[in-house]
Amino acid sequence: MFVIIGIVVVLAAVLGGFAIEGGPFLVLIQYAEFIIIVGASIGALLISTPSKLLTKIIKKVTGALKGSKIDQALYLNLLKLMYELFQVGQKDGVIGLEQHVESPDKSKIFSKYPSVVSNKHLLHFLTDTMRLLIVGGAEPFDLEGLMDADIETHHQEGSKPGMILQKIGDSMPGLGIVAAVLGIVITMQAIDGPPAEIGHKVAAALVGTFLGILLSYGFVQPLATNLDLAAEEEGRMFEAIKAGVVAFAKGMQPLIAVEFARRTIFQDYRPTFQEMEKALKGVKP
Repeated sequence: MFVIIGIVVVLAAVLGGFAIEGGPFLVLIQYAEFIIIVGASIGALLISTPSKLLTKIIKKVTGALKGSKIDQALYLNLLKLMYELFQVGQKDGVIGLEQHVESPDKSKIFSKYPSVVSNKHLLHFLTDTMRLLIVGGAEPFDLEGLMDADIETHHQEGSKPGMILQKIGDSMPGLGIVAAVLGIVITMQAIDGPPAEIGHKVAAALVGTFLGILLSYGFVQPLATNLDLAAEEEGRMFEAIKAGVVAFAKGMQPLIAVEFARRTIFQDYRPTFQEMEKALKGVKP
């Protein structure tokens, strides 16, 4: 939602300032310049981006427009999910976790937390790690190293959409110059025409430079930053799982293991210990 509000604010500020200075809006409506810049940007995106990554970019941008789903309630659900699993592991041993980990879609525990389960990457990260506890043979130190490697891989994958959009945004001012140069070429062909016609063609060419800069710094690059921050926020959930699972693997009580997870959460979303304790009181696996 804030992305859409930001887009409206950018347009209102730029066009509003233009109107205050007495600028005619019609001169900004240059379809050819827009087609050159946006079309070339889309072409550059297709050239530089594999199809699978292109699909991810579309999903990430759509998600950014809808707004982030990460909030304190989601983290509390994650902590409660881990707490229930750790309770089962403490009561019935790690073998008791097998039915839940192997078929999370049929698990009574996982079914309570659809907001967590809907994130397939997060679900697989948790269940695959719990499987190692069930199989045995992995020391907590080795388990932590394996999870770190998985998180690093996820981070690299998650940062690519923002990185690609950043590069496309960087290219837009240059494409705006391309559009402007083409406009000047057309202007030079009509150099012997009336001054009003020449002025109109020069204005149209300058609009190309304006559009390239505006689209880059007003929309595409801020959107790329939004995707980077969203990927970082999502990565923090993986860190919380890692901290909790490693603590449980070391033999700590479920509440203490979940507290290790809570401490890794950013302050914006981190529940207090009292809030977490209150949420966990009614949890029964």
